[in-house]
Amino acid sequence: MTAGTDAHERAVLDKAAHENFPVAPFFVPRAWRDDLMAVYGYARLVDDIGDGDLAPGGRDAELLGLDRSQSDDRLTMLDAFEADLLRVFDASGTGPRHPLLRRLRPTVRRCGLAPEPFLALVEANRQDQRVRRYGTYDDLLAYCELSANPVGRLVLGITGTASPERIRRSDAVCTGLQIVEHLQDVAEDLGRDRVYLPAEDMARFRVAEADLARPVSGASLRALVAYEGERAGELLNEGTPLVGSVHGRLKLLLAGFVGGGRAALRAVAAAGHDVLAGPPKPTKLSLLREVGATLRREG
Repeated sequence: MTAGTDAHERAVLDKAAHENFPVAPFFVPRAWRDDLMAVYGYARLVDDIGDGDLAPGGRDAELLGLDRSQSDDRLTMLDAFEADLLRVFDASGTGPRHPLLRRLRPTVRRCGLAPEPFLALVEANRQDQRVRRYGTYDDLLAYCELSANPVGRLVLGITGTASPERIRRSDAVCTGLQIVEHLQDVAEDLGRDRVYLPAEDMARFRVAEADLARPVSGASLRALVAYEGERAGELLNEGTPLVGSVHGRLKLLLAGFVGGGRAALRAVAAAGHDVLAGPPKPTKLSLLREVGATLRREG
């Protein structure tokens, strides 16, 4: 791997520091940390392709076997990325081209991970190119089944703790986290011509799309954000017993995910549910407090 490619890979992985919760904190075993970062690198890169947030210059397109000029063609990029992903699972071939997928290959083999969760994340980003509004809450949940829940399932696969009940709880946590992120990013998503607030709820609270483009949130939008925040909190509560079902460092890691979601919800509430003035972000202290509260509740 060249120094330039290594720096390109590192730029993607460094985005982990900006997530609401620790992706692969220092206290988890080194093998888990490497595997978690490999999965994060994959998920981050596929999202960057779908969001048009790739580094300029077309290097990722070139790494995937395309012309650099095709870097802005998101569907073509996603197709090439999926083809490279399938090389991760093809034991007879030479392996994937992209360094973040080469990094993923040992994790997939060591942990016996199936391709389905990875393919779902690609499909979620394809859906982002076709679907920019969601009519109902159930429509949004179906999207989260593709965009968020596979990540939790991969974490359970890496740690060897998957079971039907844990997967169900994990899905609730991941969907809750996704909805929280959508609430934080209402303005940013609108800038991408995407609205993840269900249209039926916007109509109920008398929120027009033009209200999402204002510099600060009006009373109706604040009420809608509070309502969706309650739903996200209920999902996190539904999934929280997952933390109590495991032990040791994994318990702390999962408490970090749940606590990160709750801290983000508290940040939204502390901002008066005004998500337009700037994405409300939790402080490290509030994150630690919520992690501690989650551990006490499920310890």
